[in-house]
Amino acid sequence: MKKFVNDPRQFVPEMLTGIQLASGGALDYDPRYNLIYRADAPNDNKVSIIQGSGSGHEPAHTMIVGKGMLDGACPGDVFAGPPVEFVYETSKLLYSPKGILHLVNNYTGDRTAWEMAKEMCEADGMKVGALLVDDDVAVKDSTWTVGRRGVAGNFFVIKATGAASENGAELEELVRIGEKVIASVRSMGIALTSCTPPERGTPLFEIGDDEMEVGIGIHGEPGRERVKLASADEIVDILLDAVVPDLPYSSGDEVALMVNGLGGTPISEQYLLYGIAHRKLADQGISVFRSYVGEYCTSLDMAGASLTLLKVDDELKELLLAPAEVSNRIF
Repeated sequence: MKKFVNDPRQFVPEMLTGIQLASGGALDYDPRYNLIYRADAPNDNKVSIIQGSGSGHEPAHTMIVGKGMLDGACPGDVFAGPPVEFVYETSKLLYSPKGILHLVNNYTGDRTAWEMAKEMCEADGMKVGALLVDDDVAVKDSTWTVGRRGVAGNFFVIKATGAASENGAELEELVRIGEKVIASVRSMGIALTSCTPPERGTPLFEIGDDEMEVGIGIHGEPGRERVKLASADEIVDILLDAVVPDLPYSSGDEVALMVNGLGGTPISEQYLLYGIAHRKLADQGISVFRSYVGEYCTSLDMAGASLTLLKVDDELKELLLAPAEVSNRIF
């Protein structure tokens, strides 16, 4: 598998260096902790929000650090959660008098690191809130989790809490808003190919040219089933039939609709899937308040896509529409 890479062990540091240099001074980088953070953080007038999972899911999380989003991200190596030290030291560096909020995707390694770091921070007298994201409806328990996985719905947790933090909301209010989003967001993905971690150099799993993995995890974890490749209409039906009944979403609901590319899917195909999903939701009486099409949480170079729905009310609409700007990208 051909990749742009030097020493695979330096893949993450070199990527993070590039992110910082491309920011035009908006971001700083601390290589000791794989830390990308806002150059103006911490801000005494706002709660700091941080996250860090495995690398390989970009733009999550290092590329969504900025105004109205994350204040910092401290990822681990590719598909590996950050060490406790990264989380603890990041929390100390970015701590604000208003407190700090930890966003954690539901993976065993992530939870262990963030829970231990939270205890250490609190022992130091820091005020810490935590949110656990688990939006993937594909499977209840997976290779790396107890309970549901946290996938692309994580973006909406960041967007809502980031907007509220920018407006000066207190830590307890951010936790309430985050829990509201988590309760209202659901996702599922389908993979057409595997992905290739740089250090491995070969695909993570084998899948036939005529097959697709339904409910794939963003680290290549097995989903619900492996079936023969279907048409785009049938694929959207599979995703909606899993996501819509889970909350459930009902006729009259308004939603944010996200079609997320997993790293190797052309944007044209993502918009094709989006158009089908938009039409099929309208047929069920579910209207789309805001659209999100592109790569938000990937799995390196995996060809595939996930679909996320967030049920919105007036409060969440306002937060989603609040200005945010990160790494030269506006959400």
